[in-house]
Amino acid sequence: NHTEFSLLDGAGKIDDLVAKACRCGMPALGISDHGNMYGVPKFVLAARKAGIRPVIGSEFYLTDDRHSRTRTDDSRTYHQILFAKNEAGYRNLVRLSSLSFTEGYYYKPRIDRALLAAHAEGLIATTCCLQSEVNQAILRKSEEEAEKIFLWYLERFGQDYYIE
Repeated sequence: NHTEFSLLDGAGKIDDLVAKACRCGMPALGISDHGNMYGVPKFVLAARKAGIRPVIGSEFYLTDDRHSRTRTDDSRTYHQILFAKNEAGYRNLVRLSSLSFTEGYYYKPRIDRALLAAHAEGLIATTCCLQSEVNQAILRKSEEEAEKIFLWYLERFGQDYYIE
């Protein structure tokens, strides 16, 4: 879920999402706000108070080179959802989020594959939305190119890489 902390993309207020999850008998609820983790403290407190397991994630902006400050047709920005499956994963989410602002910020907070590979431990990744790297390769390049990208993710995340 995207919350009100996903600028221009999420409308769900954390308290409302948690209340709805309770009404539906959901044992867990996850958030994956765009480019930030600002809502995590409020979310964790609300979910725990309601007896729901919080699943912490973020939808990162992924680029070819987080240090690049030029825009070309070849330097696209993709979306990549990552969830923490344990404490190491949470620490890596926090690290990636911080570095996306301090090293990768250019219009948006960004990471690249090198940073992702260095901080993949304890994370669950998905193909995400239509703006994911795999899905964009299918649309703009070829299925063969998408398969190469998919295999890169599979090598880093193994069984913790999911196709949505």
